[in-house]
Amino acid sequence: MKIRTAASFIRDRFIYILTGFVITGLGAGLMLLEHARNPEFLDLHALYYFIGASAVFIVLSLTIDYIRQREYYKQILSAIERDNEIQTGAIAQSAVTAEQQYIVRLLEQQSSAYLNQLGAYQRKQELHNHFVLQWVHHMKTPLSVIDLLLQEAAIQQSLSEEEQHELNLSLFEEADRMSKGLEMLLHTARLEKFEMDLHLVKLSLHGLIHEVLITHRRLCVRHHVIPQIHGEASPETDRKWITVVLNQIVSNAIKYSKDKQGIKPLVFHLEQQDSVSKLMITDKGSGIASHDLMRIFDPFFTGENGQVAGESTGMGLYLAKQICSRLGHELTVSSKLGVGTTVTLTFPSKGIHILDGNK
Repeated sequence: MKIRTAASFIRDRFIYILTGFVITGLGAGLMLLEHARNPEFLDLHALYYFIGASAVFIVLSLTIDYIRQREYYKQILSAIERDNEIQTGAIAQSAVTAEQQYIVRLLEQQSSAYLNQLGAYQRKQELHNHFVLQWVHHMKTPLSVIDLLLQEAAIQQSLSEEEQHELNLSLFEEADRMSKGLEMLLHTARLEKFEMDLHLVKLSLHGLIHEVLITHRRLCVRHHVIPQIHGEASPETDRKWITVVLNQIVSNAIKYSKDKQGIKPLVFHLEQQDSVSKLMITDKGSGIASHDLMRIFDPFFTGENGQVAGESTGMGLYLAKQICSRLGHELTVSSKLGVGTTVTLTFPSKGIHILDGNK
């Protein structure tokens, strides 16, 4: 270790050592020329003293500098040999020169950035694993319900037309829950490559909402939810991703409205103000408790409603919020328990262009 450290030190300073000896040689040469011109003016002993003193000064300065920096070199080489460890503390304490301190600062910044990225990746992996486990558990419920419905149908053998219709509706509803669960898993996985899966268009929100409602038509009819669309807006967004957001909002509105009696309106109010578009979706469902509102966008948070309904994964609004944030849209929720909920989607003029970071 010591030999390697000393060799590295001398090799790094070879140009300075060579320069010192060259200057000493030039000085000695000038002194010899002066001695040749005027032997009495300059004694050769002085020349020998100059050469010896210069050599001693060069060696002494190098030795002192090496002693000062030896610990730094030793820590660097030790860190290289322990390539599976991240240790900048010992190197930082042994740094002597400004250059070494800059290098140590850079190492600390790189180490901190690496640890932050590693921590973010680990948290993301834990979130993914938790979601998959939650999703598998969530999928067991509709499968169990379907199995139970089929067993009851087999026991009764002959069903009345009304009972058969109710059975079919229940089977369709559970199949729809499974389908939405699969879609959520797929969209969550694709969120990692979000920027590579974008296609921006200026679209009619009125028409898109109508298409989304068609996919929820059966549930709306069964649970007496009556959609109403007012106004028009034409924001620039990604059709596929904003459809995921709308599907999630409509699905939640139906889910938390179905236990209320009577007809429940689901109102879509569209506004276009200059280049800013706004969509407000208001339902007359069970509403959200005030102490839950601050956490509804947290992953796996189900709140009081989710615990009562027993159908929530706690990932729907989290996914919707993530999508809107990456699209440059704003998603906010206001609600009153027992009265209903209003979800507001705002499409700013810059929209998706904020991803560029240059506009």
